[in-house]
Amino acid sequence: MSRVLIVSVLMLVLSACNTVQGIGKDVKKGGEVIEKSAK
Repeated sequence: MSRVLIVSVLMLVLSACNTVQGIGKDVKKGGEVIEKSAK
């Protein structure tokens, strides 16, 4: 269930980006969230 939530949030965040640089930042933040939730 938590994976579905994380993926949904990532999709929402990524869809809000307008630039390639913004996408990179969002992917990095998404990775950090996944890393924290795995601990």
